[in-house]
Amino acid sequence: MLRHPCFDHKAHRIVGRLHLPVAPKCNIKCAYCEREVGCVHESRPGVASRVISPEEVGFYVEKAISFIPQIEVIGVAGPGDALANEETFEALKQVKAKFPELKICLSTNGLALPESLPKMLGVGVEFVSVTVNFISPEVGAKLLRWVKAEHKLEGKDAASFLVSKQLEGINLASQAGLRVKVNTVLVPGVNDDEVTAIAREVAKAGASLMNIIPLIPLGEFRGYRAPTRKELNKARSKAAHYLPQFLACKRCRADAAGIPALGDLNVFNSKALCA
Repeated sequence: MLRHPCFDHKAHRIVGRLHLPVAPKCNIKCAYCEREVGCVHESRPGVASRVISPEEVGFYVEKAISFIPQIEVIGVAGPGDALANEETFEALKQVKAKFPELKICLSTNGLALPESLPKMLGVGVEFVSVTVNFISPEVGAKLLRWVKAEHKLEGKDAASFLVSKQLEGINLASQAGLRVKVNTVLVPGVNDDEVTAIAREVAKAGASLMNIIPLIPLGEFRGYRAPTRKELNKARSKAAHYLPQFLACKRCRADAAGIPALGDLNVFNSKALCA
């Protein structure tokens, strides 16, 4: 067992994780994305009660473990992109120094993954989740508005540049010994015909697990619909020819704390923790 609840179905029910909301900035704009700080009512990626500073990390990790001793994994999953914020590395350095027994992971869109890998290894990252929603620039241009590279890119140019960085980063990370999972947001009528190609290409690059999750209609895609259970199962079945599928994802908040299958404690907005 990997003892990471987002990479191992058995661990999902017995191992806890804590997401540190230290990364507010993002380096790409997805059409369906809405990041929100101060939110306590929704359970989805991109939301957090608050953004904390790296200096607060030790306090919150210690207090969270006192409430949830099953926590074995510390991650950074937003509310922006982990690798677009230097605070991610400052925070994880403190975790590694103060809590060396804990596993470290992060989630990213992959744009900065190739050049960030040395710093990731330096702070002890063992697991990385990369969100890959397309392979072809044509589909990518429907899902992606821009990326921040040396110059701001839009449309097909942005999509082509992003996917090249994602595949390069997955390859480098897997060669370095990291366990790589790919998250794919399934958007009916947009990227549903591309899921098999995504699975094939990221498997070739070195990913070991895939997590296909349904669209939450937000942002510019507020008028779109989420996939049906049948559509989700069909996509997973096709992708499973290339990669094992993770089926227990809870689409965690950027400040999630707890054992995923059993529910979360609102650590960063809890008066009990701040007492």
